[in-house]
Amino acid sequence: MPSQSPHAEPPSRTFDVTRRYVRVRECRDDGFVEFDFSIGDPGLSVELVMSARDYASFCATHHVCQLSDDEAAALDLEQLKWRYGTPGVAE
Repeated sequence: MPSQSPHAEPPSRTFDVTRRYVRVRECRDDGFVEFDFSIGDPGLSVELVMSARDYASFCATHHVCQLSDDEAAALDLEQLKWRYGTPGVAE
């Protein structure tokens, strides 16, 4: 697993409807995968759960980009600024 960096840059914030993103939250012991799916902007996502086989098919069908741990950490940090801090602060 790549290391997480709290100062990583979030993925490009340009909205492009041709880009699909996934962020795996958990690979469960019962064979299901919990993940976030985004179209155009990885900061706007829906939470989904699928069997591992269906997840693999879903990712292939949508030609997804897997978010790295650093990209996911940067998105989390950005969302925390909006939720608890001052928007626009770079730190």
